[in-house]
Amino acid sequence: MLIERIWADNDGRNYHYLVACEATREALLIDPLNAEACLARARELDVRITQIFNTHEHRDHTGGNAAVVAATGAPVLAHAGAAERIGGVSRGLHGGDLVRVGSTVELHCLDTPGHTRTHLCLYADSQAGAPPALFCGDTLFNAGAGNCLHGGDPQLLYETFVDRLARLPDGARVFPGHDYLLRNLGFTLDREPSNSVAKEMARRYAELSGPRTPILTLGQERQINVFLRLGSPEISARLGLAPGSSATPAPREVFLALRALRNRW
Repeated sequence: MLIERIWADNDGRNYHYLVACEATREALLIDPLNAEACLARARELDVRITQIFNTHEHRDHTGGNAAVVAATGAPVLAHAGAAERIGGVSRGLHGGDLVRVGSTVELHCLDTPGHTRTHLCLYADSQAGAPPALFCGDTLFNAGAGNCLHGGDPQLLYETFVDRLARLPDGARVFPGHDYLLRNLGFTLDREPSNSVAKEMARRYAELSGPRTPILTLGQERQINVFLRLGSPEISARLGLAPGSSATPAPREVFLALRALRNRW
């Protein structure tokens, strides 16, 4: 399985992804916005875009669909519940469905509502010796979580984190829809100043961003992402949820407080 991350070079700091079968050179294009950049990179890699996948309906993840379809004839795949809002969807998907690319690549659809109510992530188990991969759109960011301000629900996002993402292995590589790593590390250190892993990562990657941001794993995220560290006493205390008390706040309460704070931080 070949995975190519493509930088959109826009203010929204979007990423696109090509996931290709190395045997057949067929490729799935995930969340195109900058269609020209995606088509050019596919040509450079000598792969054929045979499918397009949208994690959700927001324009910055679907805006390149029409141009890529015009250039390749590829069908568009997306959550069945978002198909009408996206337009031009050829195959409506649900959690549990399988997306095959060429003869060697299989991607599992994970139903991951929260950022929007109809959001899908794609998950690839270990294939041909490569570690697992999670294409998470705007559900999970490096050191952060998607907002719920445009058709989402933070309660659903919490359930996605604890019921779906929590089950995935530490070794899974994380491929988010945007590069917000350095900003999100700042939020982590504001909430958990003693987090030495986040502090060292912020120092090491201070000059890296966009196309040079490293690929992290879920194991690393569990060390630096406050939305995956809901049991941290320091985070709870700095949220004011259990000051001077031995009571432990419920993980849902911590998650929702973090998400509300991040909206204005």
